[in-house]
Amino acid sequence: MIDFLEVAKEEAISAMNKGEIPVGAVIVKNGVIIGKAHNLKETLKDSTAHAEILAIKEASNFLGDWRLNGAEMYVTLEPCPMCASAIVQSRISKLYIGTFNKDMGACGSVINITNNKWLNSSLEVKWLYDEGCSEILTTFFKNRRIDII
Repeated sequence: MIDFLEVAKEEAISAMNKGEIPVGAVIVKNGVIIGKAHNLKETLKDSTAHAEILAIKEASNFLGDWRLNGAEMYVTLEPCPMCASAIVQSRISKLYIGTFNKDMGACGSVINITNNKWLNSSLEVKWLYDEGCSEILTTFFKNRRIDII
């Protein structure tokens, strides 16, 4: 059986190797990966090129539909408000989060877009608290500080 969070972590490492903030996302439907991506904001010079958005686009292209009902997303870092909104809009059914985002988390740690009665959103969110997801981010920012010095 495929560990989809491990695939998301591989995507995050690909982002880190490109100098991007290391976030990876994988979208699965019926046990099949239909979309996966990592951050490409710096590479594409595009503020919307977050892993989640790019994975949603790939999954939508794969299915030929913007509606991703029944799909699950695995993401290494809690999505930001833009990504959480896109996840809700795409109708993904379940969201598995590797680690929380203390600065921009929009799935419950800072704000909650994914389960918000005012936004009529109710998404099943599972927190995985994966140490590896946290370590990838910690390593990236630690190395970034060393490069600045």
